[in-house]
Amino acid sequence: VQLQASGGGSVQAGGSLNLSCVVSVDTLSKYDLSKYGVGWFRQGPGKERELVAGIGSSGWATHYADSVKGRFTISRDISENTVYLQMNKLNPEDTAVYYCAAEPMIGAPAYRVYTVAPEYDYWGQGTQVTVSS
Repeated sequence: VQLQASGGGSVQAGGSLNLSCVVSVDTLSKYDLSKYGVGWFRQGPGKERELVAGIGSSGWATHYADSVKGRFTISRDISENTVYLQMNKLNPEDTAVYYCAAEPMIGAPAYRVYTVAPEYDYWGQGTQVTVSS
């Protein structure tokens, strides 16, 4: 499984960005994106990596960090093998490197979302988000 994150950039406070994470599953795998949970994490300067938003394999189960609720939205497009993170009302505290991660969720309850980094085995490279005041 390979993940490719993109969409980062520099914006002013109050602006928006839409991050994309393309999840490439091995063609020999019997699993497609619908069997994977995907999370967006971020790591700011001098801070630990934290979950921003996650989506379960069900596609309807989501989880958000309190700091982004009401501003960020995670979604996925199975046909495009892509998970998105729409970020609105950005503020300087959102400045960080953003990473996407994926993990198969075979047999997991439909409501389940993986919320911590050790639950994910597959990671993409980061994309920088910088928000200026």
